[in-house]
Amino acid sequence: MKILVPVDGSEYSMEALKVAIDYAKTKGANICLISVSPFIEGVDLEISASEREKLNETFTKRADYIVQQACGILAGEDVIATCRHVVAASSIPDAIIDYADKEKIDLIIIGSRGLGKSSRFKMGSVASKVVKHSPCSVYVVKISE
Repeated sequence: MKILVPVDGSEYSMEALKVAIDYAKTKGANICLISVSPFIEGVDLEISASEREKLNETFTKRADYIVQQACGILAGEDVIATCRHVVAASSIPDAIIDYADKEKIDLIIIGSRGLGKSSRFKMGSVASKVVKHSPCSVYVVKISE
């Protein structure tokens, strides 16, 4: 079984990682980590190409750092991520869905909200879109507030 865990550094994605660790330990599943960094295109932005490139590089470095942190948590639990990817994309949900489809993922474990949480919504837009369009089952992890 292959489990995909999208991580963004939020407490919700870290809680999803904990659930994935339990699954991996009890089911002998392989964990794949993905962090999608937003890719800024220059269509309507009033910044130079070099500034846009620096911004995209900063996003990618942060996503890589988040994946490395998640790998450290997994290593501390004696669970190894068999694949770790940082993807730059203009649509975070599409990147997660495409990766799950391409890699034949069996289950996505995702936090109900990410970094841009709003108390108005029960589930974030990324999680909602992943649930709706995913090629596999999705386990949405919530945190009691």
